[in-house]
Amino acid sequence: MRHPCNPGGNVTRPNLLPRLVLLAALCSFLLPQQADSGEGQSWLHEIRAGVLDHDTDNLWSGTSREDGVDLNAELVFTPSLALWHGTLRPNLGVSVSDRGNTSKIYGGGVWQYLWRNGVLLDLGLGLALHDGETDNLLAPDRKQLGSTLLFHISAEIGYCITDHSRLLLMFDHMSNGYLADPNEGLDTLGIRYGYLF
Repeated sequence: MRHPCNPGGNVTRPNLLPRLVLLAALCSFLLPQQADSGEGQSWLHEIRAGVLDHDTDNLWSGTSREDGVDLNAELVFTPSLALWHGTLRPNLGVSVSDRGNTSKIYGGGVWQYLWRNGVLLDLGLGLALHDGETDNLLAPDRKQLGSTLLFHISAEIGYCITDHSRLLLMFDHMSNGYLADPNEGLDTLGIRYGYLF
């Protein structure tokens, strides 16, 4: 990040993302015991967690600069809207890079279509907030994302193993949609487990 008083140098900013991830992880362990409201209706629809290949090459963003894996966790909430023979629900998630590269918190909505044979399709759209680089020529091994707030798009295909367990193959992409320059974008691809309440 360039500082206006020192255009050639970098400013170290406190990294709050690991603290937020720790808080989210602690909350996720408490949620299964506290997910039910007093009326027996759960406000939490599903918890998902998995491992994603960080900055996967040859996908939407085209090239890879960062490496490692992301640890991912996501909450899908109960309020829903029937839409195009599927269901739209709000979601909130986090992906943390294991090598200190770009991590993100994201949220928005996820639309799900479930076939009778247990196969499901999820499509997500929302916003992401990341701790990576935006425009730093001194960091050639990091993605230059143009802005801190980005669009977040995801797609998953999965299978319902039991009434409560799902296995999912996930792709997600975040970029500024050419509203800022540069716009290198960042893609992840991986596998997640979902627990349905």
